[in-house]
Amino acid sequence: MRQQIISCIESMSDEISKISKYLYDNPETAYKEYKAMSVLSEALEKHGFKVTKNFLGLGTEFIAVYGQGEPAIAYLCEYDSLPGLGHGCGHNLIGACSMTAAIGLSKVINDIGGKVVVLGTPGEESDGSKVTMVEKNVFKDIDAALMVHPSSKTSESGVSLAMDALEFTFTGKSAHAAASPEYGINALNACIETFNMINALRQHIPSDVRIHGIISEGGIAPNIVPDRAVAKFYVRSLDRASLNEITERVKNCAKGASIGTGTQLTIRNYEFSYDNMITNHTLSRIFCHNLKESGIIDIHGPQTSTGSIDMGNVSQRVPAIHPYIQISKEDISAHTREFAEATQSEFALENMVKAACALALTGYDLITNKELLNEMKEEFSLHKNTRKP
Repeated sequence: MRQQIISCIESMSDEISKISKYLYDNPETAYKEYKAMSVLSEALEKHGFKVTKNFLGLGTEFIAVYGQGEPAIAYLCEYDSLPGLGHGCGHNLIGACSMTAAIGLSKVINDIGGKVVVLGTPGEESDGSKVTMVEKNVFKDIDAALMVHPSSKTSESGVSLAMDALEFTFTGKSAHAAASPEYGINALNACIETFNMINALRQHIPSDVRIHGIISEGGIAPNIVPDRAVAKFYVRSLDRASLNEITERVKNCAKGASIGTGTQLTIRNYEFSYDNMITNHTLSRIFCHNLKESGIIDIHGPQTSTGSIDMGNVSQRVPAIHPYIQISKEDISAHTREFAEATQSEFALENMVKAACALALTGYDLITNKELLNEMKEEFSLHKNTRKP
C-alpha cells in the first residue's frame, strides 16, 4: 500500500506543476484567493473528496474530507500571495503539495480506515485563518496536522515565536505650531516617547524577544500640532506565557507616554495574535524518516526562527509539524521575486513531489501503527500538561 501511495503521487507530478504554475500566474492576496480555492477544491472533488467552501464565512477557506472514523489526518493548504511580490513565500507549492499528499493517502483509506482532511487556510501573510479555525474548534476531531514550507534548505520542523500585533492611537489637541503651541497637545510626541521607552526596555528583556514598529500616522502638516498619531508594533517571544508579560510592559510604555504628554490612548490588536510553534517530535521523526525514504537525504536540524506563523496556534491544539523543503540549490531569501521564480524550477517540483510522498506516508504510518499514534499523542499530552498558562 505504501508503494500505491507513492505511485499515485508520482503520477500526479504534472498536476502539481500545473496547479503551482496556475497559482503563480494568478497570485491572490489574503482572503481574496478565490481562484486558488477553486482550483484546489476542484482537484480534490475529482478524486472523491467532499468539499465545503467558505464553511466559516471567511470567503476563501475550505474543508475537504475523504473517509470516516479515526484517526483523522489533516493536511493544511496555504495559497495566499504577497502584495507586489506574488508567491515570494512559495504558498503556491504548499497548496499543491498538501492537496497531493491527501489525495495519495486517500487511495488506501478504504482499506486501512481513518479519515483524510484537507484544510484550505487563507490569509497566512496577514490575519491567519488557522487562528480562526482553532477558535472555532475545527481541529477538535483532528489527530495530527501536517504541512511543509518551501525554503532554501531542507530542515526539520522547529519553533516559531509567539506574536502580538499592537496598535497605539494617541489623541491630543491641534493648535498653530508657531503662533500658539501652548494650546496644543502633541500626539506625535506621545508616539516618539513610546519608542524611546521601548528602546530603554530592550536592556531588560530576554534576548529572544523582538519588538519592532512604525509610526503609521504622525500629523498632517509641520505648522499644526498633531492631534492624532498612531504607532504599530509587532512584539514577539519564544512562548506565549513570556510574551504576555512582555506585551504588558510594552503597553505600559505607551500608557506612560500618554500620561506624560497629556494625550488620550487607545490600544488594540490590529492583527491576530500568533502562538509559538510546538513541534511534535514523534511526528517529526516519522516524517523525516519518510522524507529520507522518498529521496531527500540532506535534512538539517530545526531552523532558528525569529518569525511567527499561525501554524503555531494549531500546534497548541493538536500534534503538528511545519518542516521546510529545499526548492533552490542557491541560498535565496523568502519574500523575494527570486524565491517566487524558484517555485517554478524543476528542482522545486521534484522535491515537493518527494515531500508530498513523505506527508502521505506519515499519515499512513499513523493510521496503521497504533504504537506510533499513541506515542505521538502521549508526547502532545505531556507538553500540554506541563505548559505554562
